[in-house]
Amino acid sequence: MRDAGVKGDIESDESGFIVPDWPAPASVSALVTTRTGGVSLSPYESFNLGDHVGDDERAVAQNRIRLSVLSGLPSKQVRWLSQVHSDRVLEYRAIADADPERAAEEADGAVTSCLNLACVVMTADCLPVLLCNQQGTRVAAVHAGWRGLLAGILENAVRCFDTGDQLLAWLGPAIGPNCFEVGPAVFDPFTQQSAAARSAFTAIESSAKAQGERKWLADIYTLARIRLNQAGVSDVYGGDFCTVTEADRFFSYRRDGVTGRMASMIWLTE
Repeated sequence: MRDAGVKGDIESDESGFIVPDWPAPASVSALVTTRTGGVSLSPYESFNLGDHVGDDERAVAQNRIRLSVLSGLPSKQVRWLSQVHSDRVLEYRAIADADPERAAEEADGAVTSCLNLACVVMTADCLPVLLCNQQGTRVAAVHAGWRGLLAGILENAVRCFDTGDQLLAWLGPAIGPNCFEVGPAVFDPFTQQSAAARSAFTAIESSAKAQGERKWLADIYTLARIRLNQAGVSDVYGGDFCTVTEADRFFSYRRDGVTGRMASMIWLTE
């Protein structure tokens, strides 16, 4: 009898992931999963990699094995974070840092110069950002929701690279600019921090009359580009997805509430 939380065997095709389109050095590998190609049942169907969202733990374990197969990395070399919308970036200095027996540390970014050690973040509307230097000797993965962006998670990740390094950034699947409705709690602190951030917000004129509070549509991709540019990163790619509207392709917490998580991962090879 099939387990209640498992959809079947791991599929052998490679349709369930995205390879970032950016001019990264040959030593840099990266992939982003979609919601397809895994074994989880609805509402986590099917390639859910989050072990904290209520999915059957056996299905999550099988999906993580599937990710290991896709990447070609042993599971012990794929290090998961406990993401808390912070500004903390961990550094992995050795394969031992990815020991699967160790509890996941609270952080929202990871950086490494180790070969074959993957930095991974999980998302389902928040913005995943992948970074590398042009020498191809250092990489990072960042979970950049609006709270993390505001706290400076991207700037902290950039500081983990050597001064003078020219960096490349790739923006992965996140909530699109036509779906991310926010109020003053988001608009005010961003625009108070930087006048440039105003360009990332479009006022919803009818909302003030209907609800008594002003609303905006926020472009999280533009907010990230502004902050990356201000941190000295001008080579920024990606940013043309929408997790909310592309329901067949992506998980979305805002759309579905109970849902799975995609993974964005980056690592160095010889």
